[in-house]
Amino acid sequence: MSRRYTYAEAAAELRVEERWLRRNIGRLPHSKKGRVVTFSDADLERIDAMFHHEPTTGPLAVVSAPTAGAHPLRHLRPLPPRGAAVRS
Repeated sequence: MSRRYTYAEAAAELRVEERWLRRNIGRLPHSKKGRVVTFSDADLERIDAMFHHEPTTGPLAVVSAPTAGAHPLRHLRPLPPRGAAVRS
């Protein structure tokens, strides 16, 4: 049998504020019987997957940053100073 979590318990498990759960309940997976809202283990996993994003660059990245010269915007150059003519 699956455990059922209240707002407070689910907020503690997800490490979010209970207020955030209540404000976003319309787009979160949950069960409702009358006015009583509960969350299952599967609901909490789905909520975590919806909002959990791993960093792709920086010190916390799981994968390394792209090598120099491989950046997709490497062809861009800064604009000339104001009043200077633009040369192609």
